[in-house]
Amino acid sequence: MRIEQLSYLAAVTRHGSLRRASEQLHVSQPALSEAIRKLEQELGVTLLDRHRSGARISPAGQELLQPIVDVLESVDRLKAAAGHQATTRRLLRIGTVNAGTASLVLPAVRAFQTANCATVVEVRNLQQDEIHVCLAEGTLDLGLVNLLDGDDVPPDLEATPLLVGRPAAVLPAGHPLTAGASVSVDELRAERFVAMRSGYLMHRFAHRLFGADLPTRWHSTDGAEMGKMMVAEGIGLTVLPDYSVLGDPLERAGLIVTRPLLGDTTVITMAALHRRQTRLPPAIVEVLGHLRERARHALPDRAAA
Repeated sequence: MRIEQLSYLAAVTRHGSLRRASEQLHVSQPALSEAIRKLEQELGVTLLDRHRSGARISPAGQELLQPIVDVLESVDRLKAAAGHQATTRRLLRIGTVNAGTASLVLPAVRAFQTANCATVVEVRNLQQDEIHVCLAEGTLDLGLVNLLDGDDVPPDLEATPLLVGRPAAVLPAGHPLTAGASVSVDELRAERFVAMRSGYLMHRFAHRLFGADLPTRWHSTDGAEMGKMMVAEGIGLTVLPDYSVLGDPLERAGLIVTRPLLGDTTVITMAALHRRQTRLPPAIVEVLGHLRERARHALPDRAAA
């Protein structure tokens, strides 16, 4: 067993195919595939399920992935301790729902990179279920999601609450409903409504809010960022966590505003998820610290305790 074989398997898992992994590692695809086959023969398990569409880690490979990652991290620490100048650049992979991108993720990444210029950070906008799967598979290191009252996270993941807020109506500046202190469900129902697509938490909340009597003029989109832009352009109104709008560039520019929902007491929490581990890698600990710090300073009245 060689360290290169372990790093090859981790790369295929991370990039989703032998071809993309070989391109990133600058190793020929046949050589990469053969190295992993020899590792499978030595361990006596099938590590990759190979299909025409690409290679995906097998269930047996998933069970071994964390020990493999631990070995690779230990090798990196050993090289660093020995002053090895060729230590491979680290990759930190963050998945986020759109609601956390502008207010938390990007400022935290900027702060992290100030002190970790050699670490490559990959940020992916994903739906919540995709974040759960990628964290479980080891293809993400950290994920930011929104949680409604009563929502549970998978037992193999651990959540760090960051922001606590309420669903709010998002309106274009100058809209007649901005004259009121709050917006009722009936008022929203009478407007063109921009909903998040199925799979997003706010899609689920919109159906809970409206019940069986949905707005007759209903648009849908992927993620909070596009939803806010559609509101700013006058395409319709939407409902988002208040913390995803406050401090947003469109809100700071005076193009969109929020109003609380009349009579609604729902609480939404933005949380950072990671796999349960005895010891978190230092990079994840550092990014979590930046996320908490950003939440406390950017939106102090909505930061989680």
